[in-house]
Amino acid sequence: MDTQWRDKKLYPALGTFTIFFLLYLSFNDNFNFTFPQIFLRQPYMSFVGVNETRFFIKNENPKTQSLTFQELYINGWNSYWLMEESVWVSSRFRVSKMMKRGAEMGLSVCRTWAFSDGGGPNDLQLLPGVFNERVFKGLDFVIVEARKHNIRLILSLVNNLKAYGGTAQYMRWAREAGTNVSSSRDAFFTNPTVKAYYKSFVKAIVTRKNSISGVKYSEEPAIFAWELINEPRCESSSSAAALQVWIAEMAGFVKSLDQKHLVTIGLEGFYGVEKTGNVGLNPGKWAASLGVDFIENSAIENIDFTSVHAYPHSWIKGGINSDARVDFLSHWVDSHISEAEKILKKPVLFTEVGFPSSIQKNGLYDRNIFLKIVYDKIYESAKKKKAGAGALVWQLLVEGMGRYGDQFSFIAWKHPSTYKLMVEQSCRLLNISSQGLTHEKLNQKNPCLANAS
Repeated sequence: MDTQWRDKKLYPALGTFTIFFLLYLSFNDNFNFTFPQIFLRQPYMSFVGVNETRFFIKNENPKTQSLTFQELYINGWNSYWLMEESVWVSSRFRVSKMMKRGAEMGLSVCRTWAFSDGGGPNDLQLLPGVFNERVFKGLDFVIVEARKHNIRLILSLVNNLKAYGGTAQYMRWAREAGTNVSSSRDAFFTNPTVKAYYKSFVKAIVTRKNSISGVKYSEEPAIFAWELINEPRCESSSSAAALQVWIAEMAGFVKSLDQKHLVTIGLEGFYGVEKTGNVGLNPGKWAASLGVDFIENSAIENIDFTSVHAYPHSWIKGGINSDARVDFLSHWVDSHISEAEKILKKPVLFTEVGFPSSIQKNGLYDRNIFLKIVYDKIYESAKKKKAGAGALVWQLLVEGMGRYGDQFSFIAWKHPSTYKLMVEQSCRLLNISSQGLTHEKLNQKNPCLANAS
């Protein structure tokens, strides 16, 4: 072969072809050629456990086989949209940016949806047990990207609301299959066919092998916990017993598949009619009729930690002034921390705290006033090694994502005072946590590193 021709024409031509071919693969989501699987090498990460009322990270030294425990107090956020924005390669940069910016704020846990039930092109579960692999790969990407930035995920498994299919879609599927399903939405918690559908979905998620990393979800330390259902509610308090049985059954089922991860319910924190001593702490009489009870539901054995939401502006309507909402929120947080400590003896995580960005007469943002109440109470609890384990703000976006927004959504870096408040909370909780991050390194962009001693 003419070496001059090879060097001047053949090699450059092959190089150009290779570049264009790789670009084609990067931007064409429909290309189905399968290369030999080469899995991504990931940073070291440890699993999270619970010790009575506190979270801890299990740091294993692979050389000495020794095990140390680091307490973990959480400042985090919600971005429910991560999987949907990861379906197509062209939009994944938004997920990467959110993870990067979250890490730069010192945030350690993100809660997001691991469900999307229906028949649409971006739905994960198209029919009971039938999945859209493209969407599953989107969830794979979310998990890998979280681990890359030392972020842990709370993955919610079904929605009690209608958005993204929810419990109503499961019952619709059962009816379409010829099953006699009650018209009550509470049938989700009792109908055998519907429960079997849910278990099938849970098993597919928990036992999934990540197509990018090769790690099974059940073996993935970047997953903080499984959440059984987002904001469970019943049509009436008469279904309370059925919900209690469902929680126990499904928590046990998840644990039978995965002993390494924590399980929580997804409660809003309301008190039931049976608990007359606490019913007065609810945001209204309506909350006691929803068939849920913070204490009774959370006491179930396989529930590792309990969750609470806080939306004083949505829950308390009418001509209520800001002081009344402040007073409600203060008592709401105090009571749940106290009961988690004294009665449940489990950590409590405020997994959704949402406040609007309206400005009061004194020039202060509503969001900052209310968020500071939650943050200060979590901090005081953490200093005393009590059950208040952290809070996750609802919710963070990046630029160009208004379609996912609501009155509580915001781009943190566009609100400097709120951004500063969140970073300060991250750092002071980190300072309380045990030291000894020998093997699991903090993200180098963590703002708290600059102040570390």
